[in-house]
Amino acid sequence: MSRMVVAAIGCTVSAWFAMGEDFTSLLPDRGRLCRLDEGETRMVNALWIENPPELKMGEGRNAVTIADLKGPAVITMIHFAMPEAMNLTRDTVLRIWWDGEKNPSVDCPLVDFFCDPNGALERVDTALVNKKRGWNCYFPMPFARSARIEISCENPRYPATWQRNPCYSYVMYRTLKRPPRAFGYFYAQWHQHTVLMGRDDYEVFEAIGGGQFIGWNMTIRGAGSPEAGYPVDENEKFYIDGEAEPSIEWQGLEDSFGFSYGFPETANSFAYTGWQPYYRVGAAAYRFCANDRIVFRKSLRMTVGFGKHEHPMFREMFSKPENALQLSSVAYWYQKEPHRPMPALPGPLERMPAFFSTWSNADAAKYEALRQTVVLNCGKRSGDIEYLEDGWDFVLKQGYLYEGWPTAVNHCWADFKTLNFEIACPRGATGVLKLYIIDGDNFAGGRKQAIAVAGRKVGIFENFQQGQWVDIPIAVADTAEGRIPTTIENLKPGGNAVVSLIRFEATN
Repeated sequence: MSRMVVAAIGCTVSAWFAMGEDFTSLLPDRGRLCRLDEGETRMVNALWIENPPELKMGEGRNAVTIADLKGPAVITMIHFAMPEAMNLTRDTVLRIWWDGEKNPSVDCPLVDFFCDPNGALERVDTALVNKKRGWNCYFPMPFARSARIEISCENPRYPATWQRNPCYSYVMYRTLKRPPRAFGYFYAQWHQHTVLMGRDDYEVFEAIGGGQFIGWNMTIRGAGSPEAGYPVDENEKFYIDGEAEPSIEWQGLEDSFGFSYGFPETANSFAYTGWQPYYRVGAAAYRFCANDRIVFRKSLRMTVGFGKHEHPMFREMFSKPENALQLSSVAYWYQKEPHRPMPALPGPLERMPAFFSTWSNADAAKYEALRQTVVLNCGKRSGDIEYLEDGWDFVLKQGYLYEGWPTAVNHCWADFKTLNFEIACPRGATGVLKLYIIDGDNFAGGRKQAIAVAGRKVGIFENFQQGQWVDIPIAVADTAEGRIPTTIENLKPGGNAVVSLIRFEATN
């Protein structure tokens, strides 16, 4: 850069500074480093063991307010650490409320908020969010009176603990003397839907009021089978202030993310656009509109679908049920309050991507041949649910997860008092419930525990350092309510109760 250009930039900056204006919008973010603003930088910690009980998951708490801030201020960074299990899906939800509002302005599965759909990506690199053994976001989030940030564990199978939820969080923010002029509140909305794209567009979001769209992330995959592909000939359409036809329309799915002729062969993560493979044959992509924010005065509606003049072949092909597509998305925007309430999130199991099971059709055929309806590897960080036949499920009602014994089976569910879980099943199901218990570390000089199933005592077990299968016959009366309640009580002072493997072999 020539001295003349540097001098010109310096004169411009000096002029704006002398006028008392906010000149930082003229420069990259690093331009703010030299400005000595008023206000204080503050932070709030939560979730880790050093924090008060009300700021931690577990002990009956499925939701935690990780930050309850007073304004005026602006949030500058939010960080979440990985769970001990080192994975997270859409069970955990991030919600944010501004200025005491009733309905959240951010209502989104936590992982998807960070461009990490269903927690499927190992690494995310963007200018505004990233992930690598933790999730971080840098959206500026100003507010006038208050901000409340909550994470909620909605996993129907496991209790809320730091083992399966973020184990630490912090929120960085800067206090202000007065709210900034002409600012918008931050919003993020998640959606997922399976659509016949030849007949209907996928609805990303709709905002009522005035503001500006700043970006989104999305996934697309065929819903007809785990190996189904997807087209990239859809357009992204923006209907501004009630338009009948979109005035902004990116032609081509991959082109809107900066690519062409389909997504590239390898993943690409740039500051504002990028994509990665998503569950074998799907795509996950993001775009942030840093320099081309889409302004709206009354409303904004965004959809994805084939263009009006696209080749009719696409509408014909993707009107067939076998060619259904599943899309998910998070839209990000700023707007003035009040806002229209967002649609309620579906239940946690409904948020899962299509074909999210970890077993293949061949695996299912193998288990069906063995008449096994439940195959659980309790406490295993990866592959804990090996197989569940339709109509079968489980709930760990009390206990925690552990993995790390030196034995071949080195994982378990455990509790210092009473381990409590249920197997959900069809009413009247019969068979054998098989529990594998192993004292993998001779804890407290050797474990001793009592097992009870469906309200009856099975027995007392000790000296199982080498591992032991316990087979419990299950009759029609045991499953009359569609569940098989099981407890394992610790009988050794200083010890705990454990189970490592659960199988159910059906006889009807």
